[in-house]
Amino acid sequence: MLKIVIFDSGYGGEFFADRLKAELPIVEIIRVIDWRNAEKILSSPRDARNIARDSLRPYIGKVDLIIFANYLLTITSLKYFKRKYKNQKFLGLELKAPDTFVKKDILILTTKAVSKTMSYHNFIFHLKRNTKTITPDSWPAKIDDGELTKEEIATTIKKSLIKTDFHPGEIILACSQFDDIKTDLKEIFGQSLKIYDGFDDALRKTHKILNIRGGIGKKTK
Repeated sequence: MLKIVIFDSGYGGEFFADRLKAELPIVEIIRVIDWRNAEKILSSPRDARNIARDSLRPYIGKVDLIIFANYLLTITSLKYFKRKYKNQKFLGLELKAPDTFVKKDILILTTKAVSKTMSYHNFIFHLKRNTKTITPDSWPAKIDDGELTKEEIATTIKKSLIKTDFHPGEIILACSQFDDIKTDLKEIFGQSLKIYDGFDDALRKTHKILNIRGGIGKKTK
């Protein structure tokens, strides 16, 4: 049986592992969730890389694929892991650009650490859209603890948009824990809101890397 390791620091990894298990019930999924170092992994690229390396050492070279369910780790360290461990296949959640030509304002929810990277700035530049980035760094921990409410989500976003001529038509999620608030976001902005994240692309690439037929059909949720 094919073995896939999912690495993350919180429920984002659990959410992605659940999606992967539903999509590929024929594989064995090993969840390596480092809750203890969650804050370091979400805030520091160097710490995220070192912690991931230590946590994954027992699996490198022994499983079919390792997936980083963490955007910061993906955009800052995925290439490093691929170069260092050439006999191990790696994949990560990547920043997802909208696949529509409609020029709507794009709201991006991520963490400060991600927003400070050169990869993120290049991503924003290539969107060529009117964008607004919000970095509610307290949300991942609250999601892990089951404490983030729809009221707080709405208040935080609306406060950030006060006195701006910005009207979100699409939202990009660049923190895996935020997969948990998609329903809330649609209730706040309307059911027609398009939400993008890296989950579906990672699932498709998993099929391709492991040469497994089939795959999900929808690109957005």
